[in-house]
Amino acid sequence: MKKYGLLATFICAPVLFACSDNKSVDTAKADEDKAAKVESGSNAEAANAHLEKHTNASIASGVDYHSFANPNEVRVTHLSLDLTANFESKQLIGSVTLDIERVKPENDTLILDTRALDIQRVTVDGENVPFEMGEADPDLGTPLSITLPSAANSVTVAYSTSPEASGVQWLTPAQTAGKQHPFLFTQAQAVHARSFIPLQDSPQVRVTYDATIKTPEALLAVMSASNDPATERDGEYEFTMPQPIPSYLIALAIGDLEFKAMGERTGVYAEPALLESAAKEFEDTEAMLEVTEENYGPYQWDRYDLLILPPSFPFGGMENPRLSFITPTVIAGDKSLVSLIAHELAHSWSGNTVTNATWRDLWLNEGFTTYLTYRIMEMIYGHDRFKKEAVLGYQDLENDVAALDENDEILAIDLRGRNPDDVFSNIPYEKGALFLREIEQKIGRENFDAFLMQYFKDFAFKSITTDTFIAYLDDTLLKQYPNELDADRIHTWIFEPGIPEGAPHPESDAFTKIDETRSAWLSGETNAADIKTAQWTVHEWLYFLNNMPESLSEAQLAELDSAFSLTSTKNNEIAHSWLMIAVENNYQPAFERLYSYLVSIGRNKLVKPLYRELSKTPDGKAFAKRAFEEAKPGYHPLTVKANQGYVE
Repeated sequence: MKKYGLLATFICAPVLFACSDNKSVDTAKADEDKAAKVESGSNAEAANAHLEKHTNASIASGVDYHSFANPNEVRVTHLSLDLTANFESKQLIGSVTLDIERVKPENDTLILDTRALDIQRVTVDGENVPFEMGEADPDLGTPLSITLPSAANSVTVAYSTSPEASGVQWLTPAQTAGKQHPFLFTQAQAVHARSFIPLQDSPQVRVTYDATIKTPEALLAVMSASNDPATERDGEYEFTMPQPIPSYLIALAIGDLEFKAMGERTGVYAEPALLESAAKEFEDTEAMLEVTEENYGPYQWDRYDLLILPPSFPFGGMENPRLSFITPTVIAGDKSLVSLIAHELAHSWSGNTVTNATWRDLWLNEGFTTYLTYRIMEMIYGHDRFKKEAVLGYQDLENDVAALDENDEILAIDLRGRNPDDVFSNIPYEKGALFLREIEQKIGRENFDAFLMQYFKDFAFKSITTDTFIAYLDDTLLKQYPNELDADRIHTWIFEPGIPEGAPHPESDAFTKIDETRSAWLSGETNAADIKTAQWTVHEWLYFLNNMPESLSEAQLAELDSAFSLTSTKNNEIAHSWLMIAVENNYQPAFERLYSYLVSIGRNKLVKPLYRELSKTPDGKAFAKRAFEEAKPGYHPLTVKANQGYVE
């Protein structure tokens, strides 16, 4: 079975590593979070005993091993951005003013994260202050140390970005849908905010922000902040984000964008050519928002809008608050891929409101969000669709468990000295969701929904660790349901590899019929042309294709293609599964479509497995190299980085 299902990893991100003891060791904040739970009866002694028993003592809970910053000493609380987008030089130029809190009043040094930024000057109240750029790390960037006057409560950094900033993509008019205007978008997760803002680039540091963005007059700027759908295009735009968010959720896009409302609080921004189709495809977003509120508490971000990006966007979606960034590859015309919208919306509760404190804790974002995604899809589209999507997700998880090193199958993964990209597999997503589904099944859905609603309330606008969550479980569900839940079982889910024995195993009657159909065709009992597919959804097609044997004959492939026009399908997920089969079996009639697919889509989930499979043979690698070289100018830096090794 192949690992390319519908719900595989919605987002991604990269970059890395180690830090000395003073880098983002936010023990004070971690202790504060734990102390805050006393109101809900947190048992600190039980939590500490659990940690001593079950965690690797050398991993310091709450330590961000991917940041130089020192928020345990001086913490940034608010950002004020003033930036001009220069499309000719491909730079953001301007300044950021950072409001600070002296956690340790005697400390006079603020350490920020940067990557490839040109720092021109640093001032406090208009006066220059000393600063020092540390040693550059090719992956982590460069620490910026600023000496603070004793009375300083804010500092301003004048800077410009590099044209090659890892978190910014500049597109030419030819690389957009309209072909008339350039386009810019940022992607900050995991540690790329530091490539376009000098800041404390750690998810445990939450900030509010405001921004003034200057652009060419023909273009519209939007951000992960308050966007006025009726704003006038005048080349200068102002934004505010009053809720504290982690740095990876700061986002900016500039382009020839128009807006269309989908509901009272929801709408879509897109280039004119995509606006109507996107609004129609995602018209159920308002209903998704309403049912999620009913079950998990009020939506706390005012509006929920979507931004449809050019196809070079490297991920399916990014949950930037108030304005999720979405790939156009999910505009299928039949709402078959809108689980991605449900996923990004669900992040408004799990991820944006309650956030992982470090990248080790990503499953707290993605496992909860994937669980909510399934629930939202079930509430909007019914139980049968939920069961089919759950089966596909489970197969994705099984495939990753089979392929990954055991250490990477653990929810609370050890990422020290590693690229945060290594955490983005189906483990935090699907294993995390399956863990929560088991709790739901053991205590009952109504009881688990009540727990989640309280959890989102208790930790609203906080960044927490796995260990904080365990302590919270110890004091809530484990006390309330001692006969149904067990601390050792919870430990197994979080700290042991693989899928625990006895875990929920989703099934779908619809897929049982697909298994019978596939077997009948493989055995020659049925011709492909006689298979009745009129009622199939994308889920049936993916299950049918993803569970084909590794080897098929040229005649079998030609028969499938002739019967179902798979090579020319407009559904990007189905095309991906079919093209994987074509590559594995060297089915040349599909290679022209394969080439155009690779050069027209930059979404890593769709192109990376194809490059990886092509690289396994000399001819395939040569083909991949040709496609990559043509596509590279339009690929996002993250897509280039992820696939470069397959074509070298």
